[in-house]
Amino acid sequence: MSTPNLLMIGGATDEMMSRLTQEFTIHKLSEIADLDAWASEFGASVEAVMTNGHDGVPAPIMAALPNLKAAAAFGVGYDGIDTDACVARGIKVSHTPNVLNAEVANTTLLLLLTGLRNFRHDEAWARSGDWEAKGAAPLSTSPDGKTIGILGLGRIGQEIADRLSIFNPTIVYHTRTKKDVAYTYYDNLVDMAAACDVLVCITPGGPSTDKIVNKDVLEALGPKGMLINVSRGSVVDEAALIDALDSGKLGLAGLDVFAGEPHIPDALKASDRTVLLPHVGSASHETRAAMGALTVDNLLQWKSDGTLLTPVPECAHL
Repeated sequence: MSTPNLLMIGGATDEMMSRLTQEFTIHKLSEIADLDAWASEFGASVEAVMTNGHDGVPAPIMAALPNLKAAAAFGVGYDGIDTDACVARGIKVSHTPNVLNAEVANTTLLLLLTGLRNFRHDEAWARSGDWEAKGAAPLSTSPDGKTIGILGLGRIGQEIADRLSIFNPTIVYHTRTKKDVAYTYYDNLVDMAAACDVLVCITPGGPSTDKIVNKDVLEALGPKGMLINVSRGSVVDEAALIDALDSGKLGLAGLDVFAGEPHIPDALKASDRTVLLPHVGSASHETRAAMGALTVDNLLQWKSDGTLLTPVPECAHL
């Protein structure tokens, strides 16, 4: 049985590697010192790439692989892969939807509760001895009964809405097109932000959503409002966010993603109005194992019959 050449961009778990090495000859980008020299020798023989949502498949690498047929992304986001170029070349692209919905929704609840219930301050108050020395901590804000807007009501957005139900919220949403759901739809994001106590970003990245959460949206959310971003850092205008927090025009921000990851602006790190996580929305052992298994499953199915289990929408017709 033939073992196609696979270029691996980024890492993989031992379990993923044990399955892949039986079916593919693996070339690790991290071990390639001279890409041009490697491409001259192996580029034409590489038929598949395994990557992740952050690294994607950079244009120079895609150009170096003239016979590339499949790209499997570890993650639900794939904005690092030029799907237009892939469609033009007939390259099939997969990602890992659904298996991480629950964990990203859990992370959203973590950010919501940490921000509204003033966890950062109160945990420090308890550890420092201030409770004993200075008395009770200031009151915080309940998550119950709030109006929560969801920017991007896809599979993860719906899971977030489902889990938020324990707080008896009013759910509203903004997407490119109205959906057949019970929630109130807003076709204007600024108008929705003005109606919300909390705005949750779970929309895909890419040019169409770049800085969609801008100064007007943040100021409409207001000095008592909270922004939560568990999508992509590019979705939020980071400079406008910093200005809104510093000026008090926005109340709180809970952020798992940032524009220049892994860099986080010092102003966000220094602010007492932020809750910050290092892009760990899906980072549990269980969820990452499921994502890894699905990534490999896509590659093995492609090797078997040329199809993918979970193609990205742009490539589903290939």
